[in-house]
Amino acid sequence: MRIIIKYYFFFAANDIQNEDETGGIGVAVGDRPEGPYKDLLGKPLINEIVNGAQPIDQFVYKENDSTYYMFYGGWRHCNVVLLNNDFTGIRPFPDGELYKEVTPQNYVEGPFMFKKDGKYYFMWSEGGWGGPDYKVAYAIADNPLGPFERIGTILEQDPEIATGAGHHSIIHNLKNDDWYIVYHRRPEPNIHRDHRVTCIDKMEFDENGYIKPVEMTFKGVAPNPL
Repeated sequence: MRIIIKYYFFFAANDIQNEDETGGIGVAVGDRPEGPYKDLLGKPLINEIVNGAQPIDQFVYKENDSTYYMFYGGWRHCNVVLLNNDFTGIRPFPDGELYKEVTPQNYVEGPFMFKKDGKYYFMWSEGGWGGPDYKVAYAIADNPLGPFERIGTILEQDPEIATGAGHHSIIHNLKNDDWYIVYHRRPEPNIHRDHRVTCIDKMEFDENGYIKPVEMTFKGVAPNPL
């Protein structure tokens, strides 16, 4: 018996500003994590502006029952859709809706979600990506569809190190239960708006399950094979 493993790469193309432009969220498939990747559909997975959400910044979350949720959206609006298990399209929720808006307070872009101790941690970026007010906030919910009530920010600028800290992902090392946040920032001094670097720092929780403020560092984290 041969088990065929495929890797699916979701991407946003062309930062479309209206539905007359070509672009949106796409999906590609490959045989290895490093590619090469080939477009799966020959068209965008989502190219509509629904509930005011620009079709960018997609994040796919797999629930324990193998349900795939895709959160996405710019322009201060966030939608969630259900993906077909072969990623060829979206399917209705039990109530018949295709798109559900789950926008939390102050949301701008960059949604991300993970599950810890039975709770759903929903995270996003706030502020303007080119300015000092870009930051990461979060909510905790009992359901993957929310509601997501904003708790506060966990990553903000440090004028001694960098501004524009946001648009992140989370890594959980199951071997030692360490958590890491990967994000971009604009190192200081910085005179170029588009000069951003990818960084990683440790993320920790308090005894009540709330995320502690992340300490932005120059050193990052030690090598740690996953």
